[in-house]
Amino acid sequence: MTIGNNGFRANSLAEYVDSLQSTGRYAFSRNEALQALGANSSAFKKAAARLVAKRRILALRRGFYVIVPIEYRAAGAPPPSWFIDELMRHLGRPYYVGLLSAAALYGAAHQQPQEFQVVTEVPQRPLVAGRARIRFYVKKRHARALTANVRTETGSMLVSTPETTAIDLLRNVSAAGGLGNVATVLHALAERIEAKRLLEAAQADGETAYSQRLGYILERIGAGDRATALARWIEKGRPRNAPLRPGTAIRGRPVDRRFRIIVNEDIEAEG
Repeated sequence: MTIGNNGFRANSLAEYVDSLQSTGRYAFSRNEALQALGANSSAFKKAAARLVAKRRILALRRGFYVIVPIEYRAAGAPPPSWFIDELMRHLGRPYYVGLLSAAALYGAAHQQPQEFQVVTEVPQRPLVAGRARIRFYVKKRHARALTANVRTETGSMLVSTPETTAIDLLRNVSAAGGLGNVATVLHALAERIEAKRLLEAAQADGETAYSQRLGYILERIGAGDRATALARWIEKGRPRNAPLRPGTAIRGRPVDRRFRIIVNEDIEAEG
């Protein structure tokens, strides 16, 4: 009999998994299980394979397992919010939940995002956790982004603030469903955005074109007051005119002087 790292006496990996779940944990690493059980690698591998076959645990990444409670057995895994913080600590990578996943947490998504979107500093391959797909997006100035610690069913996770979320949506338009959907999400997110915090998020981001596009869209959807400080910062910096939609023709298109945007696409937000 072995005493696990949560104080529970476990005779087997199955008991160890039960003990973790009883304390509200739904993920563990191979190394911590080996240490807690005092088992050898071969025995652990066989025990883990049996639990995977029974859909009691999910092997998500090499050496990292997700515990599947009975109510999520049909789905194949609990929601990513239950284990994303432990996963990223296992990978040794900073992160925050962002884009449409963050917007949904702020009540600004008309429908549940099809993927759980995570922003980090280096590329990571997508992961499938049961019915959920976790996709990673890279941001150069990741460490400077404004984030908040949000409580989850199993602990907490880092989530981009509404202001950082808004900028990131313009940084990853395709991942956000196109400019029209970005405008729709921003229409709902605008009430959570503070003008001063938006300026701080823009300065932390460091790439002005995304903030120019964001300011223009906020004004178009009737939330221009949220972008007042942002507009002054843009005016002071005098950046180049940026196309609203990169890669689309700009010749002869009108220019919005406040945010220095070449209006090469019409956008409408669904209220």
